[in-house]
Amino acid sequence: MTPAEAPPVPSKLRRRFRTIVKFGLVGLCALIVVASLLIAWAVRRTFPETDGVIAFDSLSAPVDVQRDEWGVPHIYADTSADLFAAQGYVHAQDRFFEMDFRRHITSGRLAELFGEAQVETDATIRTMGWRQVAEQEYEALDDESRSYYDAYADGVNEYLSGKVPGQVSLEYTVLGLSGTTVEVEPWTAVDSIAWLKAMAWDLRGNYNDELDRAQLAAQGLSEKEISELYPPYPTQAHKPIVTRGAVVDGEFDPDADAEESSKDTVPAVSEATTDATVPEEIWSNTRTATDSVANLLGQHGLDGIGSNSWVVSGDKTSTGAPILANDPHLGSSMPSVWYQVGLHCRDTGDSCPFDITGFSFAGLPAVVIGHNAQIAWGFTNLGPDVTDFYMERLKGNKYLSDEQWHDLDKRDEVIEVAGSDPVTITVRSTSHGPIMSDVSEEFAKLADDPQSTAPSGSDEDAEYGVALRWSALDPGHTAQAIFALNTASDFDEFRDAASLFDVPAQNLVYADRAGNIGYQMPGKIPKREAGDGTMPAPGWDSDYDWDGYIDFAQLPYLHNPEEGFIVTANNQAIDTYPHLITRDWDYGYRSQRIRDLIEKDDDLSVSDMESMHNDTKNTQAIGVVGRILDNEVAADTSVHEVLSDWDFQQGTDSAGAAAFNATWRHLLSLTFDELPEDMAAAGNSRWAYVIDQLVDDPDNAWWDDESTTEVETADDILAEAMNKAETELVDRFGDNTQAWRWGEMHVLTVRNQSLGVSGIGVVESVFNSNTVESEGGGGLVNATGWDASSGNYEVTTVPSMRMVVDMADFDKSRWINLTGNSGHAYHSHYEDQLPLWAEGKQLPMRWGRDAIDDSTVATLRLTPDA
Repeated sequence: MTPAEAPPVPSKLRRRFRTIVKFGLVGLCALIVVASLLIAWAVRRTFPETDGVIAFDSLSAPVDVQRDEWGVPHIYADTSADLFAAQGYVHAQDRFFEMDFRRHITSGRLAELFGEAQVETDATIRTMGWRQVAEQEYEALDDESRSYYDAYADGVNEYLSGKVPGQVSLEYTVLGLSGTTVEVEPWTAVDSIAWLKAMAWDLRGNYNDELDRAQLAAQGLSEKEISELYPPYPTQAHKPIVTRGAVVDGEFDPDADAEESSKDTVPAVSEATTDATVPEEIWSNTRTATDSVANLLGQHGLDGIGSNSWVVSGDKTSTGAPILANDPHLGSSMPSVWYQVGLHCRDTGDSCPFDITGFSFAGLPAVVIGHNAQIAWGFTNLGPDVTDFYMERLKGNKYLSDEQWHDLDKRDEVIEVAGSDPVTITVRSTSHGPIMSDVSEEFAKLADDPQSTAPSGSDEDAEYGVALRWSALDPGHTAQAIFALNTASDFDEFRDAASLFDVPAQNLVYADRAGNIGYQMPGKIPKREAGDGTMPAPGWDSDYDWDGYIDFAQLPYLHNPEEGFIVTANNQAIDTYPHLITRDWDYGYRSQRIRDLIEKDDDLSVSDMESMHNDTKNTQAIGVVGRILDNEVAADTSVHEVLSDWDFQQGTDSAGAAAFNATWRHLLSLTFDELPEDMAAAGNSRWAYVIDQLVDDPDNAWWDDESTTEVETADDILAEAMNKAETELVDRFGDNTQAWRWGEMHVLTVRNQSLGVSGIGVVESVFNSNTVESEGGGGLVNATGWDASSGNYEVTTVPSMRMVVDMADFDKSRWINLTGNSGHAYHSHYEDQLPLWAEGKQLPMRWGRDAIDDSTVATLRLTPDA
């Protein structure tokens, strides 16, 4: 019987079936409604109260928290202790899981939350001892600064009091569903200080470059080949920050000629190897362990990590007063690393000297970048060489130094692991620092076979390790510097505050209401007797040890330079100088572009500065495209046609940007095919400058494809890259080149660095941002970096915030955050600023009480007598 011939279903059965389906659908709908209500309840119970009155018994007087339409709080208090207690309370309201996640990072306790996958990361951080250093720094604080950190911690704990984890943040609920037992511990001042170690790690300088050079040398590249990949900074084409000045009689004089400088003590360039022949695997394995920390912090490697800042005197502005701009470039993370806040003493004086607005870190009191009533300041990463690797000769519990065997320092660390047994590691250290290679199992296998690494004539019983010397592992004063910076009222006090800013060493730019502009290089920057930090050093030879740090009095600064402006963008800080800062600067395309824009105009406004933040001209492309067009390379391709009309701008609708960046990606992989996979050319400013040099040397051996019998030249490789790019773009967009769009290729999804990278799609969709198209690119002023070695164009590093401060009228200042002020998924302020950020827009950075009152949409009073 065919289906068409089947007998009809009896009407009673049909009715019963319809009834079952009806009630089944009703039940399903009910379950969906209940589930939705439970999810909504789980989400909304984490949202903080922002209106009304809340008891806070330890305050000395009421504190008011006024929030605007973007969730930015301005806090008003009578004492400094109350002010920072309220800031701790507010940070915890909006961002506590982020704070707790950071605490687990910096103490090497992520495996407690996320299981075995994080043991290597925890072991790496425990080996460096971030938490122990933070504890020492807390004890070394002056009494006043310590009281501020303690008050901040009190405020955090006041918010946490009486709450279960699921009331604090949705992430705890999700972790609980996964079977992880979560307890929210009280916050401590050390938890705050320890985050400064993570930021120092994020901005640690040439750490990866040193490992890469060692790995290349071990692979067999010659010194000449390595030097071609790390060329000198182009001082003539891209000006340094400080263009004159010298160290005279032990102090830096910004008005002196460079020829007056004290005797040059910069060590010679290191040779390509130490006296140990070290296998490539040792260096790659050491990097693997430390890269796990970088990825956790959203760095995606260090390419693209940097910043722009500039300050222009009133002689070049429309208002006659200075304007200061800043946009730090960091790995993208959800929520943004920054939290916007205003901190105001109702009556400023000795007992309560704070009146500041700016960007803070959740988990840290005060403001990191912003302005007070008299001065404004901004940061970019200086990038000094503050890390050195030492090959150590080891035997049992001893290490060798100057032909003497010394005892290793040893300690055991127990790592608790969710869902598994604890893991115990033994941390070993020499006089240089912790032995990082112990973290790598692969290195341990190599160390078991000393003959694989031993130099000729060495002790057969010796093994070898890689120790890390890093300035941030010496206790410093950065935790104290923040408060001094927040209360500085003139350039001398600004420099005094900068003298405490040990790590991460930053370029500090300055402006004040009196019309002055300035710059200061701070930081603990080591002095070396031998070696220049570009290659690992022999740990058994004390000639390579550090000889203290450069005196602050000798560090370069500027005060009202004749040019009328200062630009810092991770470029070379100073050319002629008696001490080594680093040999691994950003190559200055961004800084020079900013200089060029400033020099064109003597009537600059806040709006002009915003436009400069959004500048997308790719000056790195000029040399390559010039070669293509001058030599008619692949002239029959659509890519050539598009590039011939390209204006070098990288807006979202640009076909030229799509054509160039696709060509660029293939060009790097084709040209540097000899490099190891984990060192593939990522496309930052160094690679741009290397290619710039190579296009002028078309027969250089780097152009040759070793997989063929032919000898390729620059034009051969350029043509192949263009053909590959065309195939890629046609497959993606079609033959119509007007449909090629950079913005569709260059997209940003801001990912939560915990559950947002869990690998569970449903969970990731809750905590990650919507995807937005992005202008700009790596090495541009609008520095939306991407990794050319990854196979795609997705944004990995970003201007994490943008700020323009008008010293003539603070209420005309502007700012924008990457995501939003809230760290709670689904909250209206979780990613409300992201679309504006992507469009290059900024918001009012309110300062005056009238402007703040007029924009207030919610007021929370914290009071001891509620």
